Amino acid sequence: MIVIDGSQGEGGGQILRSALALSLVTGEPFRIEKIRAGRKKSGLMRQHLTAVHAATVIGQARVEGAVIGSQELCFAPAGVKAGSYHFSVGTAGSCTLVLQTVLPALLTAASPSELVLEGGTHNPHAPPFDFVARAYLPLINRMGPKVVATLQRPGFYPAGGGKCSFAIEPAPRLARLDLPERGTICKRSARAVVAKLPRQIAERELQVVRDQLSWEEAALSIEDAGSSLGPGNILSLEIESDHVTELFTGFGERGVSAEKVAGKTVMELKEYLVANVPVGPYLADQLLLPMALAGGGTFRTLAPTLHLTTNSEVLQQFLPVAVNMRQLTRNDWEIRVESRR
Repeated sequence: MIVIDGSQGEGGGQILRSALALSLVTGEPFRIEKIRAGRKKSGLMRQHLTAVHAATVIGQARVEGAVIGSQELCFAPAGVKAGSYHFSVGTAGSCTLVLQTVLPALLTAASPSELVLEGGTHNPHAPPFDFVARAYLPLINRMGPKVVATLQRPGFYPAGGGKCSFAIEPAPRLARLDLPERGTICKRSARAVVAKLPRQIAERELQVVRDQLSWEEAALSIEDAGSSLGPGNILSLEIESDHVTELFTGFGERGVSAEKVAGKTVMELKEYLVANVPVGPYLADQLLLPMALAGGGTFRTLAPTLHLTTNSEVLQQFLPVAVNMRQLTRNDWEIRVESRR
């Protein structure tokens, strides 16, 4: 049985989710200790338990330690079962983090699957639905499977209540993916979304985009997410290039001005554009695992995050791959995944 130290690296829930995903794919049981030891409140929280439950059902697994606050978990899958599944995280726990846990196994399952997830769809510290649908899944589809994402209702923190679904057509195996270049930028767009909040918040955010990026008016839009159960605000900046689409999201917070939210998001986008790399820091975190499952792949990105390096350590415990990170220039890194077989 593989033993994982949950306090290594960034010491958060990503270690658990990656271990669950890899265990489902490989069939290898594992025990994780010191779960989320790097967080102020350690142990399993409700959204982590939803990910464990989803993995248990889909992997027909035997599990021990799946209770609130637990700092140790044993997980032993019996085999991945494709099908139609519905999981509710409750409150505003992230739907996309549950997806992240079970999607890798369903990408190469024996038959198609459908996932319906309820909870938070646009949460700080988790990939928002738009990022998954616009940036991540198109690259997964390029590797062979076909995943179609649909947002029925957005769910913002803290009210949650969102609902989204994913139709998954698997492939026998994932094809290698290489992203050495971004290519020419084809389209730029900024979308400010408000739910049960004044429209002027979105207008002020887009004014920052006008002032700092000088994008044409046709690239800017405001959306009223009236179906949301609670208030919320996001600003999405999207760059569509020849070989990849990247998305940078700012989340409105109580006590934080619209100008500050937009300014931080614009700054992240500018850093990406100046580096002239195809893959941003959050997409890099997401791509490492499917590339490892494919047996190899490369991409250029900004300086590796602690999430990325920690994920690298976990996946190398389950799979015969090597992950090499090489700095090319000050803020341009090559990440290379290669089979050790």
